[in-house]
Amino acid sequence: MSGGFFALFDDIATLMDDVAVMGKVATKKTAGILGDDLAVNADKASGFPPSRELPVLWAITKGSFLNKVILLPIAFLLSAFAPYLIVPILMAGGVYLAFEGAEKVLEWIFHGKDQEEKEDEEDIDSGDPIELEKKKIDSAIITDFILSIEIVIIALGSVSGQPLSIQIPVVTMVAFLATIGVYALVALIVRLDDMGFALMKMRNEIEIVGLVGKALVSALPLVIRSLTIIGTLAMLLVAGGIFVHHIEALHDTLHMLPLFIAEIVTGFVIGVVAVGIVSLYKKLVSGKSA
Repeated sequence: MSGGFFALFDDIATLMDDVAVMGKVATKKTAGILGDDLAVNADKASGFPPSRELPVLWAITKGSFLNKVILLPIAFLLSAFAPYLIVPILMAGGVYLAFEGAEKVLEWIFHGKDQEEKEDEEDIDSGDPIELEKKKIDSAIITDFILSIEIVIIALGSVSGQPLSIQIPVVTMVAFLATIGVYALVALIVRLDDMGFALMKMRNEIEIVGLVGKALVSALPLVIRSLTIIGTLAMLLVAGGIFVHHIEALHDTLHMLPLFIAEIVTGFVIGVVAVGIVSLYKKLVSGKSA
């Protein structure tokens, strides 16, 4: 009896070792998308009043966890029974990311600072800050959902040759660690100014600490602005990468370009087409209603 118990314990230990090894492999393969995820979500989670930053971030984080809870069982079922549906679903998500990224780029190209000022005024004059906040949270959760699909699929692909006893814990671990890691870093970024002000209060005791605090406060607007740009490029990069890696003809056509450029260009072109289709649809709908 004791022999059977220790044999079971040994099997569990071996399984955990296998999960740990495959987890490292899956994490390395998703590292790139996690970097993009951080940039995109830091952009999405910024721009709120200081008193609302952490509550909003927590709402987005809970939405991200829910996204994983929804996606993981679907991913395992698709992998087992309908693997041919995974790529089309991935591409549909890619179109959404491309649309969001291209829309921002086009607005900046054609409207520039005027558009930013107009959006700021609309945010201030919306008359319903709660509704505006909810809208931004929903948008962030939808974007997280698309990026989560990419993370789950890449992690699943890295262990596709393994039995379900390895696939399920590895992909689940990577998916939830992604949410914890990304949103912990986002929280750190959006609260840099508070950290800076706290350090500045200590300047009478330790001058260098006060200088560091002042640097953090001064750096925050630049960091947020940079993350906005990086987040937009990341959405185009992820979207383009989905199509370049899964459409052989497209990959062959663009093989002479550096991969980064090929993915950005592909994402932008797909996004421009998507923006055009959505704009045309809105005009047709508004024309009929008029």
